[in-house]
Amino acid sequence: MCVSPYVQDHYADDFAWCYGCGRLNEHGHHFRTRWDGDVTVTEAQPDPRYTAVPGFVYGGYLACLVDCHSTGSGSLALLRARGGKLGDGTPVPRCVTASLHVEYRKPTPMGATLRAVGRVVEVTDRKAVIETQVFAGDTVCVEARAVVVSVPDAMRPQ
Repeated sequence: MCVSPYVQDHYADDFAWCYGCGRLNEHGHHFRTRWDGDVTVTEAQPDPRYTAVPGFVYGGYLACLVDCHSTGSGSLALLRARGGKLGDGTPVPRCVTASLHVEYRKPTPMGATLRAVGRVVEVTDRKAVIETQVFAGDTVCVEARAVVVSVPDAMRPQ
């Protein structure tokens, strides 16, 4: 049996509906995040409908990419900190964003495969801080810092 390396493929169904990364949201982007050594990676190919001005990606799409990359990265970091790994039966934590700061460094060209690369800079029992750079080729177009937390009880199904 091959276990998916993408954390979003392991979210419980109740938490797999996010517009950005939810595998069960038929209208969503379906962003998927995985480990690549000690960094996390999400790759995306924006559809032309997410154009800001002709030839360039809309900033809201980029913020959504970073947001979902960060929550996925936080889930991976919390799972690793708890001694688990994807597919070993350890419940995969689901994170939500507590804080997101996005800096747009360069215009992001439409048509390029985007690569979000994240570093986990802090992890506690229920929180992670992720710093992310989004690349179009070798160019850093976006830099971001997110604080993500385990899903609060108020968001859990009753």
